[in-house]
Amino acid sequence: MLPGELWAYRTTAKTSTGETPFSLVYGAEALILVEIGEPSTRYTHSTNGLNEEEMRMNLDLLEEKREATLIRMAAQKHMIERYYNRKANMRYFRIGESVLKKGMDPKEGVI
Repeated sequence: MLPGELWAYRTTAKTSTGETPFSLVYGAEALILVEIGEPSTRYTHSTNGLNEEEMRMNLDLLEEKREATLIRMAAQKHMIERYYNRKANMRYFRIGESVLKKGMDPKEGVI
């Protein structure tokens, strides 16, 4: 079952990147076996003589696609950070204020 699960993971678009892991690595979308066995417009367009030229063009644009994905990931991380910081309670301590400190006591272990 693992190969099927890995295939599903690699060919599903991720929210953080907007792309599939397969397309980020190989520069093209994967065709599943059903699309190859049953003639579809996607399969017929990928098997004509222009396939090699299209693959070269996709590989040339792959680096730009990866850079755009990195920008999207950074934007998502920034949104998550803003959400966390909005919900987090910041505590500031003054000099002389009592605080509970958890540390190591060499004789007893953790206090």
